[in-house]
This record gives sequence, structure tokens and C-alpha cells, in this order.
Amino acid sequence: QVQLVESGGGLVQAGGSLRLSCAASRVIFNINSMGWYRQVPGKQRELVAAIITGGSTNYADSVKGRFTISRDNAKNTVYLQMNILKPEDTAVYYCNAHYLHFDYWGQGTQVTVSS
Repeated sequence: QVQLVESGGGLVQAGGSLRLSCAASRVIFNINSMGWYRQVPGKQRELVAAIITGGSTNYADSVKGRFTISRDNAKNTVYLQMNILKPEDTAVYYCNAHYLHFDYWGQGTQVTVSS
């Protein structure tokens, strides 16, 4: 089982930056993939960025060039650096770990971008 705790959300003006952190309860080097999703009321949760064990990454088109996902295996932590934030990035951001055919989720952290 994997427990995930997100932090780093908050209120920021458009054009600003935030860094989200996701701390895992176990080592992450062998977790198949870890990622960040986001959700706004009335819409489905969507993938923002993901990183797999080999280090490859993929991003939603809407965040390419602005967001960067990274992992620190020594700290069992995954990060999402978000730059040039836009009001449409406003959402609850969830950390995800896909491990041994199961998906694990954090409790979510709110990101609000004001115009």
C-alpha cells in the first residue's frame, strides 16, 4: 500500500509559480508511475503530468513548457513545478501512484490562480 500526502498548493496571481510536493509512505524508485492529476467541479479528473520508473515523463498539452514533474527517490517525493500559471490551471491537484496494478491517491491540494 502507498500513502501519499500533497503540499504546496495555494493562491497565486496569473503568471506566478508554485511547486507541489507529494510525499510517499514508501520508497518510490520501483513504483511503476507517479503523476499529478487535477479536477474542477463538474469535470472529470485529468492527467497533468506523469513520470515512470525509467524517468520518462509525459504532460498534458495544456501544461507543456510550463510545468515540470520530477522525483527525488532519496526523499520518496515527487514534485510538480508550475510556472506561468493561468486562471484555467485552478483546480484541486491530486498525486497518484500506480503500483502493482493499483492506483493510490492523495487527499488533494487546492491551487487557485487569480487573473
